[in-house]
Amino acid sequence: MSSLTDSSLYELTSTRFRLFFREPEAMFWIFVFPILLAVGLGIAFRNRPADVLAVGATSAQLTQALNLDKGLSAAVIDEEEGTHELTTGRILLLAIQGNGGVAYKYDDTNPDGRLARLLADRAIQKAAGQKEALRSSNDLVHEAGARYIDFVVPGLLGMNLMGSAIWGLGFSIVEARQKKLLKRFVASPMPRWEYLASYILSRLVLLVIEVIAFLGFSKLVFGVPFRGSLWELGLLCVLTSLSLSSLGLLIASRAKTIEAVSGLMNLAMLPMWILSGIFFSATRFPKLIQPIVQALPLTAAIDALRGNMLQGMNLSQLAAPMGILTAWLVVPFLISLRIFRWR
Repeated sequence: MSSLTDSSLYELTSTRFRLFFREPEAMFWIFVFPILLAVGLGIAFRNRPADVLAVGATSAQLTQALNLDKGLSAAVIDEEEGTHELTTGRILLLAIQGNGGVAYKYDDTNPDGRLARLLADRAIQKAAGQKEALRSSNDLVHEAGARYIDFVVPGLLGMNLMGSAIWGLGFSIVEARQKKLLKRFVASPMPRWEYLASYILSRLVLLVIEVIAFLGFSKLVFGVPFRGSLWELGLLCVLTSLSLSSLGLLIASRAKTIEAVSGLMNLAMLPMWILSGIFFSATRFPKLIQPIVQALPLTAAIDALRGNMLQGMNLSQLAAPMGILTAWLVVPFLISLRIFRWR
């Protein structure tokens, strides 16, 4: 045991922990910020009754018909004033009584405006005596796994793993290079691989705390489901962290200043923040750029995490995203070993 505690790898790894816990900003961004973000999104997109849409009508008869629909709140208003209310966003639609018909004035680029138009026409047609050709019913889904908070939690987890991996390695290595500490380390009897391994070991220990804290909070507060194997979920988190750590190591291999590495890290992460489907599905982007989107490590990580947590997929079913993550682990790491600068 004494030989372990006296080894340079042990000392370097424990130093990484001490430096990390002395920085409250780093602890906030890694442990607290994703939980606060989940709370905000969970409240904003919580299960609640459908919104009642404000509309107007130019006659009492139309107003009465519109108010029969529970999704609409209508008031009598003349056309001039109603047009003004539309432009200021106070109402979504104005129903204008005409000669033997109804005209709808609304903004068709606004999804709520299009919804108001459908509801208004249905209510008015029904009040005029129109009967449904086919009886329909609603089967609403509000169970765990089908909510927005369930969708976004794996995305937030992937985003947090990316940030802590890339920023944690990049800043620490470049700061040591800028202070000439790497030059001193390379002159010591310490094997060079132990210096880089200390970052990986400290990252894996912090990863356990980071993942358990965030997913535990999501489960207790929002009831986010874990339909797949927990050990497989843990393996996916480790693979994600190592792959993005490898990318962070590559970014920090040559940068000499904090300003330079900050720009490079933002350049690498910005496309993933936008394209990788953290808050909405990555399939929304055009087919032309889908090969690029799917090749990003964060896209693969989030797809794998969602597949495990929400669909209960096993590792064999997640072979494609895991293969992409493995490639991002191996290729940047091998390049880093060749180009890493110690001074």
